[in-house]
Amino acid sequence: MTIASRRLGDLVVSAQGLGCMGMSWAYGTADEGESVATIQRALDLGVTFLDTADAYGAGANEELVGRAIANRRDEVVLATKFAIGFDADGNRSINGRPEYVHQACDASLRRLGVDTIDLYYQHRSDITVPIEDTVGAMAELVAAGKARHLGLSEATSDTIRRAHAVHPISALQSEWSLWTRGLEHDQVPTARELGIGIVPYSPLGRGLLTGRITGTADLQKNDFRHTQPRFQGENLAANLALVERARALADDKGVTAGQLALAWVQAQGPDVVPIPGTKRRTYLEENVGALDVEITDADVAQLEALSYAVAGDRYADMRMVGGETPTRT
Repeated sequence: MTIASRRLGDLVVSAQGLGCMGMSWAYGTADEGESVATIQRALDLGVTFLDTADAYGAGANEELVGRAIANRRDEVVLATKFAIGFDADGNRSINGRPEYVHQACDASLRRLGVDTIDLYYQHRSDITVPIEDTVGAMAELVAAGKARHLGLSEATSDTIRRAHAVHPISALQSEWSLWTRGLEHDQVPTARELGIGIVPYSPLGRGLLTGRITGTADLQKNDFRHTQPRFQGENLAANLALVERARALADDKGVTAGQLALAWVQAQGPDVVPIPGTKRRTYLEENVGALDVEITDADVAQLEALSYAVAGDRYADMRMVGGETPTRT
């Protein structure tokens, strides 16, 4: 199967990608067999843009992705990230030092079992290190053939501009969905001015927009969403009511709530490539079906009216998006 392609700067990718984080981390019990089968099914469907990071499961997700693509590397546009680390007690740190950039890339290459990373992101900005120094080291990776294109995640417009002045930035990865629209006012216009593509993560609101979650009882005990404000108490009740309204719109179109939510993200522009995450083939196939959903201006207006009533911050600690961007939505 072949699906449409889109451009992230000079990098051509499938119009929808696959976020692999949940296969190893954050979303309950892992199932490696089904996860590998999901990645391979994605490639069969034409979803060739795969996203991972060294922070997902302390490298375990990169290793899983590497095993899944071992015999199909030429079919894949492979993205991974560096900068987030955790100590033995689970405390989070950000590292953008130039020497660490090289160390992290070499470690990712080993875990992935590849010679080159197609798109290498700084996962979060390190406010203690000038972005020029970090991207300068990333540019050295490109010169050495270890990375082909560079990206940033959850960066401010100022950081994007400064980074792009050192080396072309191909993609900005940030959270963007009907539930999270803060980057539309600043980062999106900046990225478009500079010719940088946009890669929305969590385009399904961490699963809430699929309509399959009815309460926290639906989540496994080790699912990180138990700690997220939008999944708690009155916030969750209010948000589920919004999901029901979105589901009614989806029913009218003969699609699922998740497909309609994804179609909204995909309709934001030809430079937008969402990476919905899943570890199951059935949900992957549903997500790919969103590429065929057409939404009207009236659909957009009704969906966006819902987004203004979302309850709760996206993280319990908004420093999770980095030292620079503690924005609510």
